[in-house]
Amino acid sequence: MDAIEYVRRVLDQYRATPGTCGAIRKPDRAFAVQLFARGVPLAMVENALALACARRLLRSADAPPLGVIRSQAYFGPVIDEVLTSGANDAYFQYLRSRLARLRGER
Repeated sequence: MDAIEYVRRVLDQYRATPGTCGAIRKPDRAFAVQLFARGVPLAMVENALALACARRLLRSADAPPLGVIRSQAYFGPVIDEVLTSGANDAYFQYLRSRLARLRGER
């Protein structure tokens, strides 16, 4: 996959992640380019977005509401965590299924 396709897919994934503002800004594009330059696999970025989203959505109902995510850089520490965690893909599939159920998908 070339850099243009990678960046497009990362930005599309970010835009579709619940809790984000849905807008792409210049720093978001630059962040995606940096991920490509670092050689971060697209699957790891997708896993990190799912993990961060799950953490935000599956928190206590009486916790104060969280603000909208306005920058893809918000996910930087989670991407680094996923890269070093060694968690297997089954865990992230489980997270995605939980998120889909929360959103009423099948």
